[in-house]
Amino acid sequence: MTTVLLVHGAFAESASWNGVTERLTAAGHDVIAVANPLRSLAGDAAYVRDLITSIGGPVVLVGHSYGGMVITEAAAGNDAVTALVYVCAFAPDTGESALDLSTKFPGSTLGDALTAYPVSTGGTEFAIRKDAFHHQFAADVPDEQAALMYATQRPVTQVALSTGLSTGQPAWKTVPAWFVFSDQDRNIPVALHRFLAERASARGVREIAGASHALSVSQPDAVAETILEAAK
Repeated sequence: MTTVLLVHGAFAESASWNGVTERLTAAGHDVIAVANPLRSLAGDAAYVRDLITSIGGPVVLVGHSYGGMVITEAAAGNDAVTALVYVCAFAPDTGESALDLSTKFPGSTLGDALTAYPVSTGGTEFAIRKDAFHHQFAADVPDEQAALMYATQRPVTQVALSTGLSTGQPAWKTVPAWFVFSDQDRNIPVALHRFLAERASARGVREIAGASHALSVSQPDAVAETILEAAK
């Protein structure tokens, strides 16, 4: 049986996959919702590669948002990865960073929603402000749930978002890829999602009308269905 690794992105955490995990588990899959460090693209990808090695069998890699950067790097040249699923996620080419891609098309309002502060290890870390989180990140999630998501969000370093993909062979060029995204994503413009899916010659594309960036939380059925297609 294929194991599904779920990699969250910036401003989320592994419990953001709970609804998806329940559906995949019910379908008979082993699932691991990875605690993505969000410290550096190289380090985050290395962590995911270590998990893939520890599983010792076929893996479907699923990334949300910045997690798409991580799975693209982690799966490069990795024969254990049988499919990639991008959930409102970046699918970078060599040299492209999350920040580069987020400004390729107009529409992202994330920059205005962020707060930044220095970290003792060097550099800067970003989080979404409390007053902006619900509207920016999870507009189609109930108030109480969005408040909980704000309180448990995982900040991301500037270096993680600004570092370009280092591998010369992005995984989506050799591994079958599926895309599921929303047309009301305020972090990543829908025009970019469509562009990335077409560039990757996606095997399957789902565009969810009216949904937010927090697609794994608000639309777990659609996300799980896409992953199950990829895992076949």
